[in-house]
Amino acid sequence: MFEPAYLALYHSGELKRRSDLLEARLAACDICPRNCGINRLNGELGYCHSGALPIVDTMCQHLGEEPPISGIKGSGTVFFGNCTLRCVYCQNYQISQDWRKEQSKTIEYQSLADKLLCLQNEIGCHNINFVSPSHFVPQILKTLILAIPMGLKIPLVYNTGGYDSLDTIKVLDGIFDIYLPDLRYASNTIAMQFSDAAGYVERAHDAIKEMYRQVGKLRTDENDIAQKGLIVRHLILPEKLAGSEESLTWLAREVSPEVSISLMAQYYPAHHAARFPALSRGITETEYNEVIDLLEKLGMENGWIQEMSAPDNYQPDFNSKSHPFNRP
Repeated sequence: MFEPAYLALYHSGELKRRSDLLEARLAACDICPRNCGINRLNGELGYCHSGALPIVDTMCQHLGEEPPISGIKGSGTVFFGNCTLRCVYCQNYQISQDWRKEQSKTIEYQSLADKLLCLQNEIGCHNINFVSPSHFVPQILKTLILAIPMGLKIPLVYNTGGYDSLDTIKVLDGIFDIYLPDLRYASNTIAMQFSDAAGYVERAHDAIKEMYRQVGKLRTDENDIAQKGLIVRHLILPEKLAGSEESLTWLAREVSPEVSISLMAQYYPAHHAARFPALSRGITETEYNEVIDLLEKLGMENGWIQEMSAPDNYQPDFNSKSHPFNRP
């Protein structure tokens, strides 16, 4: 029977120690690569426009993640508000970049812990999936301290855009069972232009290497549900802007060809993308096939390839009361 490692850390007191360490860092915040240095504990707001309490836009049973994450019963997904990136093509911009609206969605720790148990016990989700967690890592750990004695016992997923602090990721060793980072770019110039992310390549590479060191390649149970491991997402962009050849070659050679890849073909010009000629269209079949051929050339056989025929223009409306992402 698989038991998430965070349970042992909780019972030994190590999880509380790390939680306290991370919370203290909020006083001169360096949790993400922005290193704003502001005092979030006193309500000061930096690049992420987020203070001391977690901001949760939505929690839901998510059936649209990678097969071993969603499985049959879904992934218990926590969509945090705001983001450390400013991607001009963000499909979830309503929750990632509308920080004036999101600041009204703070949630108390006990309430968040209660909702995690609802996702586990009442809905039966396979895991708890924290989306855009990079600026809320201390808040996540503080919530776990409350949720574990209430019975939380399913794997935890760290679902990130890849722009993470290596020092913060190191503190998470043994806490997160599954890492699900993006590898968006192979060029810092392009990362700055389209995501306002200085040094993205080095940050993402360092974080992914550390994630793999902690959890290794993906392991699943007898029902092919993820228990532990690394899955790297790579979104194909038009005009080779994602640097797919450079990024996937780096991943195969510097991390492992056994890493599970989630190759996404769903790009479409959302948010402000239409303002940029290179991003104003979807990908072509030629661009798509070139990246698939590259995976074969690199001997990367683990993972999933999204078909171009899949619905690629679905955009959840987080402002609508009828959208499918509902709080439990």
